[in-house]
Amino acid sequence: MSELRNAAETLLLKCMGAHAGESVLVVDDVRSNVVSIALIDAAAALGLEAIRMTMPPRERSGQEPPEAVAMAMHGADIVLIPTTWSLSHTRARTAACTAGARVASMPGITEAMFARTLTADYERVAERSRSVAAILNAGNNVQISSPLGTNLSFSIAGRSGTPDTGLYHTPGDFGNLPAGEAYLAPVEGTAEGTLVVDASMAGLGVLASPVTFTFSKGKVVAVEGEGAQQLRDNWAAAGKGADCVAELGVGTNDRAIITGKVLEDEKVLGTVHIALGNNAHFGGTCDVPYHADGVFTKPTLTVDGTIVIENGVPKF
Repeated sequence: MSELRNAAETLLLKCMGAHAGESVLVVDDVRSNVVSIALIDAAAALGLEAIRMTMPPRERSGQEPPEAVAMAMHGADIVLIPTTWSLSHTRARTAACTAGARVASMPGITEAMFARTLTADYERVAERSRSVAAILNAGNNVQISSPLGTNLSFSIAGRSGTPDTGLYHTPGDFGNLPAGEAYLAPVEGTAEGTLVVDASMAGLGVLASPVTFTFSKGKVVAVEGEGAQQLRDNWAAAGKGADCVAELGVGTNDRAIITGKVLEDEKVLGTVHIALGNNAHFGGTCDVPYHADGVFTKPTLTVDGTIVIENGVPKF
């Protein structure tokens, strides 16, 4: 059995808990998508009703899919989305989960990433993710620093941490594959300080030099470094709220590596990521068709004074 076929079967059986007779919808935007083909072939071999829909590519993460795709997502038991841009933070995805679909989003996944990261021990990944989510759930104030100059604080009071376990067995479950993080929406308007992103940034890939963001009252007031103008252009195109602090995430997957694909990069054990834009689908109030994560290394993250990560070393 090929690595891709083995990874596809692992995804369907272990991660999604698929049962013979269930419908599996694979949504992509590239006709030659090798991952989609592997998923469809594996699903059919497992006795699942396998359907593939290839839509026109979106322009950025957070844009809604065509109505026909949204309707198909709403009617499927399992929805797998190996698209170029993420459909995670869309009304279509939310509606599918509300209807009972189990959804795994895989924006930007590559053949190599698929084969490598699906070999993770997802029971252990789930354990780490739940541990961090519990710390976030109980917390009120976050402080983050790094050797390159990150010095950022914000409130998480009243916000719920979500563990991205990679185990989506219950109707309405949703997450990314590869999985492996705990995340929440910081309280809007509370982020203050500096963030230095040195690993990767959504839309920019692996960074040759850092991007530095300055925040005041939860919004970007200055951005400098690689891709700064592109980021400004993206915010202008997406509209009001695109430059708001949307997410705090902590990576928990020991098989993930920095590749320039944020889908995997944000899961790297020992890293932290901060996203800008939409958080309306996981407890926030910013509803904008844009969501972009910045991943940085060697963070020190504290929640109400408790050290969660110290200079990139997990304490959970």
